[in-house]
Amino acid sequence: MRQVRSNLEAPPGFNSIKLAGMGGLTGMKAELIEPISMKSPEDWKEIVKQLQDWGEVPPPESVTKLTTQNSERGIVAVIEADEDWVAEFLPWGSDGLLKVRSRNAPDGSDVPLGGYTWNGRDVVILRKAISKDENSEDSLVKKLQEDDLKSCVRILGDVGKCLGKFHSSMRELRELPPDQKRWNSRNERIEGLLRAQFIWRAPYTKEQPCTVSLLDVRISDFSGDSLRIGVPRLSDALIPHESEKPAMRDLASLVHDLSRLHHKEQTNLQLKELRMALIEGWRETAPDEWASENAFYSHRGGMAIWEYEQCLMDVLEASSNQSGAPQPAVDTLLYVKMYQKRMFNNRTFAGLSFMAFFFGVSSLINQFPPSLTELIPALAFFGAGYLCFKAYRGMSPPPEKPFAEI
Repeated sequence: MRQVRSNLEAPPGFNSIKLAGMGGLTGMKAELIEPISMKSPEDWKEIVKQLQDWGEVPPPESVTKLTTQNSERGIVAVIEADEDWVAEFLPWGSDGLLKVRSRNAPDGSDVPLGGYTWNGRDVVILRKAISKDENSEDSLVKKLQEDDLKSCVRILGDVGKCLGKFHSSMRELRELPPDQKRWNSRNERIEGLLRAQFIWRAPYTKEQPCTVSLLDVRISDFSGDSLRIGVPRLSDALIPHESEKPAMRDLASLVHDLSRLHHKEQTNLQLKELRMALIEGWRETAPDEWASENAFYSHRGGMAIWEYEQCLMDVLEASSNQSGAPQPAVDTLLYVKMYQKRMFNNRTFAGLSFMAFFFGVSSLINQFPPSLTELIPALAFFGAGYLCFKAYRGMSPPPEKPFAEI
């Protein structure tokens, strides 16, 4: 991507930056704002002077020192004032629901206490700087290296339960019908930008309603019973969200992050068992309907379609950064066609089920009222239709099974 002229209005103390894709990435763009200088307390005062604050923030005049570092999601500053604070800048803003997540997250969550906005756009979020124990990713990596399955299952189960509690809190706040048109449209746009050799659309189930989701979840966001709500990832700037997402998407994001760690550490433990622990932990505390068999039903999207989207976003970000093929996303995408082919072949049983029910109903109509002898063929057709339908349902790939094992 290259920098081009930006027409985006930026607050005082900030630069407006616009990036546009080149070559094969034509059509990709991102608009960002970044602070001009972050070297002294005076810079901080200048930056926040005309921003709108919310929640709890340190008085600008109390800031005595600040140090900064760059992250893949923006600048992070440690501010010394009456108390120590951590300020996270959001170069590409957010979906506008950061405050909603923070104020309604379960007790004990690590949430922003306040922040600053500009014309309704999130610019900075702040939280108290406190020393913490190692996060769940640190603990999990150690156990993966030791091939300690029992400890890995316990850690992942706790992570899943913590995410499920968050979703139970969000259900009380918002639950809207699935927005499959916009969800499929977003995937279509990403596939077009990446010139994907395959497409995937899903009908989705009513058990995957829109809610206030996290959008991006990493195992490093968890520490014991605490969930950290942070800033969005780069793909949210490249392909902004136009609708809310289901809780299943958060779970898919977390499962995909587990795949990243499993690939990186090259442990001898089986990924399927680890995914199972994470999924079952989530199902224990998540809303029953959202964690039902119907919600996970792969023939109607399930978790698989969202895991596919996570892989696409990894490739999208890597393409924009020219950082090389992201793994295991690229390897996972290689199996998408085979995954789709299996589900297509499964439809044979769905077709047989429909035909059997059709013949059963036809025989009853043509011979109504049927005699006992005439009723037997109809019942046989209904029985065959039911068995074919059950077989079709049973062929749905289970969520704990990685794409490569289907």
